[in-house]
Amino acid sequence: MVENRFNLIDEPWIPVVDVGRVSLKEIFSNPNLKALGGNPVQKIALTKLLLAISQSAHTPEDDQAWLNLGAEGLANSCLQYLQKWHDRFYLYGEKPFLQMPAIAKAAVQPFGAVLPEIATGNTTVHTQIQQEKLLDDADKALLVLQLMGFGLGGKKTDNTAVLTEGYQGKTKDNGKGMTGKPGSSIGFMGFLHNFLQGQNLQQSLWLNLFTQKHITQMRVFEFGLGVAPWEQMPEGEADYEAKQLASSLIGRLIPLSRFVLLTEQGLHYSEGIVHLGYKDGISDPSISVNYSGKDPKAIWVDTEKRPWRMLTALLSFMASQAKEVYTCSQLAFCLTRGANNSAEIKLWSGGLRVSSNAGEQYVSGSDDYLESSIALPSAEIGENWFAHLQSEMMELDILAKTLYGCVMSYYKLQLVEGKNQAAQTTNLFWQLCESRFQALVYGADDAQQRLALRKVFAGFVNQAFENYCPKETARQLDAWAQSRPNLSKYLAQDKQPQNIVPASSHGAMQMDLI
Repeated sequence: MVENRFNLIDEPWIPVVDVGRVSLKEIFSNPNLKALGGNPVQKIALTKLLLAISQSAHTPEDDQAWLNLGAEGLANSCLQYLQKWHDRFYLYGEKPFLQMPAIAKAAVQPFGAVLPEIATGNTTVHTQIQQEKLLDDADKALLVLQLMGFGLGGKKTDNTAVLTEGYQGKTKDNGKGMTGKPGSSIGFMGFLHNFLQGQNLQQSLWLNLFTQKHITQMRVFEFGLGVAPWEQMPEGEADYEAKQLASSLIGRLIPLSRFVLLTEQGLHYSEGIVHLGYKDGISDPSISVNYSGKDPKAIWVDTEKRPWRMLTALLSFMASQAKEVYTCSQLAFCLTRGANNSAEIKLWSGGLRVSSNAGEQYVSGSDDYLESSIALPSAEIGENWFAHLQSEMMELDILAKTLYGCVMSYYKLQLVEGKNQAAQTTNLFWQLCESRFQALVYGADDAQQRLALRKVFAGFVNQAFENYCPKETARQLDAWAQSRPNLSKYLAQDKQPQNIVPASSHGAMQMDLI
């Protein structure tokens, strides 16, 4: 008989900001815990687990029932739920948490091989972070959870190990294993996930909790809420429990995209349940997808464009008239409801950017983790506030293009290629803008604040231009004078922002005053 040990309800394994590791029990019993720690992928995986527990413990019928429940009521329900299912949360034992003992026939992979930030094989190690480390039980628990949705596609999965008799989704006709598909939570390039944050961790879970009415309105889950896998684990890739997970809300929170079993040296590792993707009309509720065009478009993690610059796309569902609308169920159903019932609310966005080549996913070059947290003005959130914010963000995009053109003009007048300098200048501009973006979010509905901030952003344009376009020689001074940005229309108080046009054929920016 296998010994049951390391129960995730009692043992500290969940990283929390300013605290360290805590247990599942403490998550729901200590209201002083502010937010989850770890890297963005770990935060997403943990948030999805905590929401799966919350939804399983108490899914309210509608928004009024959600309001009556409250954050404290939800936490108490979760504690009762965890007590009921205590024996299903052992990391090791007869029923190891989120693991498949039957997958023991699959080859063992070292832990570092399935961690995206660890360099294995012939990959060059550039920093100490990339070196494989010894994992304790808490680390292994977090790894198992992370792999459920964020396992990278490639040949590391031993897909010759098939548990459902007759299942053809993992092997070729010759019996060899297929390349493993990306986990449903990461996709091809790395989805950007979005959740609401409250004043503490318990309130954050309450803010993101769906109601039965929401699940019905999504119209994508045949099995509705579904049953948590620790209550009833599937026995294979395509049995009834697997199909239930593939088409239920719980199944998108804990997708079991990988079948794993821990060992001392690593873990048995094979592809698990295959979920439909956003192009099939189904995605994680925390992902934003635009279905208004011919082909669906998802918002991916972009290391060249931090999440705050995507805020208007993420909130485009708030506009009554919009050509492109991105739908994120986590925000569409929960943001306005949360803003109406919480003095403080934030939008957290994050994920991991990955590359792919011939079916193999990896982290390389500019790929990296990315996250941001934006405080939203609860009292002002609405269509009018969003329209002003969207307009100001469009104007910032125009400023960036203006700046790029001006720098290109500056170097062209000196017969020098200026693409690299122009790109670096606009990058500096966006870095400077980030420091004042929070003020823009709060001041978007106030005309005087918008004008004051326009002066600040215009100053950032000039600062970035001066930084990359010196005027020390006569030739530089001449190019500088002809190419420097003229932002008078952008700064005009009583004029609607318009596209900035070049003052000359060389690309200097000049405004035509009306």
